[in-house]
Amino acid sequence: MIVFITGASAGFGAEMARTFVKNGHQVVISARRSERLAELAAELGEAALPLELDVTDPASIADALAMLPQSWRQIDVLINNAGLALGTKPAQEAPLEDWETMIATNCAGLARMTRAILPAMVERGSGLVINLGSVAGHYPYPGGNVYGATKAFVEQFTLNLRADLAGTGVRATNLAPGLCGGTEFSNVRFKGDDAAAAKVYEGTTPLTAKDIAETAYWIATLPPHVNVNSIELMPTCQGFAPFNIKRV
Repeated sequence: MIVFITGASAGFGAEMARTFVKNGHQVVISARRSERLAELAAELGEAALPLELDVTDPASIADALAMLPQSWRQIDVLINNAGLALGTKPAQEAPLEDWETMIATNCAGLARMTRAILPAMVERGSGLVINLGSVAGHYPYPGGNVYGATKAFVEQFTLNLRADLAGTGVRATNLAPGLCGGTEFSNVRFKGDDAAAAKVYEGTTPLTAKDIAETAYWIATLPPHVNVNSIELMPTCQGFAPFNIKRV
């Protein structure tokens, strides 16, 4: 199969690329950071095709897809992995530009990529879209504000895709991880504050990018009549907290 992964220059995306290539599939690895893509492509060999692409830029998406060689254009699996969290300040203090960046990437970028690839899947009568959601899209927490809202969009968008795609042979899954370490996620969220990022995982055994990659691979290799609507993963060290109550 041919797999197209956004945000493939690091973290979940890079590990998913490794997993699919290791199992004999071709992978289009796309991201903004071309140097990182070149390094990953060198590691993975001819089964990986690097493609510089910014999901927040419609022209970048169109140009990148137009550059795909003919033999790579039948995308069997689209993994909308590109996304980010920025900050943990309460809503009344959070920078508006952080909100706008998360919405542009996690919502608009994901929707654009889906709309670009989906028609050909429907025409062929087969395909799979895996959208990277989060437990933050299901459960609110202080400081999660717009990040959690963007992941709630991912969940609802995926379920609505299922409503539209019934009977087409095209599948859609919301893959929603909980606490996951070993990636740039928290470093990006805390804008390079490595100490703050490390504190998130202090004393825990979080999920890993490999766990997420193996889950995505399992979903993609199920029989074509099986659709996983949504799958939520947490490490055993994570659970559910009491309601947030402020006392005076």
